[in-house]
Amino acid sequence: MPDKKFAIIDAVVDLPNVMSITFKEEEGSFLMGVIAGKMTKTNKVGFIGGIDMPLIQKFEAGFVAGVKAVNPQAAEGLMNRTTVKYAGSFTDSNKGYELAKALYNDGCDVVYHASGAVGLGLFKAAKEMKKWAIGVDQDQAETAPDFKDVILSSMIKRVDVGTYTASKNLIEGNFKAGHMVLGLKEDGVGYAPTTKNNTPADVIALVDKYAQAIKDGKITVPEKLEDVKNFTAPAVE
Repeated sequence: MPDKKFAIIDAVVDLPNVMSITFKEEEGSFLMGVIAGKMTKTNKVGFIGGIDMPLIQKFEAGFVAGVKAVNPQAAEGLMNRTTVKYAGSFTDSNKGYELAKALYNDGCDVVYHASGAVGLGLFKAAKEMKKWAIGVDQDQAETAPDFKDVILSSMIKRVDVGTYTASKNLIEGNFKAGHMVLGLKEDGVGYAPTTKNNTPADVIALVDKYAQAIKDGKITVPEKLEDVKNFTAPAVE
């Protein structure tokens, strides 16, 4: 249908009538890593992914880099993937519960997920074991309110910004085919408003400093796991 115009989210289609919109999930996940690295008391944090594939590895890579920036010791288990679990699913909350319990029993006290409904199992385990969890995509302290007391933060992925931008461009006659990538600078990713409920103000202030450094181009967050090994974040002010 070449006479129609399309916008597609989370994929890239190289056609003259398609605007492809993807997100810098690694940048938002980096901020979650800063929170986890500062909030852990055991210096051991974990990550649960849905399916082990490049998109979810962007979340993992950004998270590991963020932890590494503020607490290298806590990043060790993530770096060697001993505290990283993949569910092989985005729907199996029971699997999320099992994986989360294993991570918490192994000494992790903060776990971030990028696993869809699998994360509900993480939240259940966190509540039972009185540990911290970090949500994804939406403000999960609001979308899963039963678990708000154990959710430190959520990495927000602003699909609404992408769809709004595409619609606005079309209405204004500025529709352009091609690839639009939305990161912190474009307000495409960020942290949940409810972060302030369980995360101390000084940690949030540090997160904001790292976010600004990323927006200013002083920090380039790795999106591939192999690039995390050589990543070092400059000090932020």
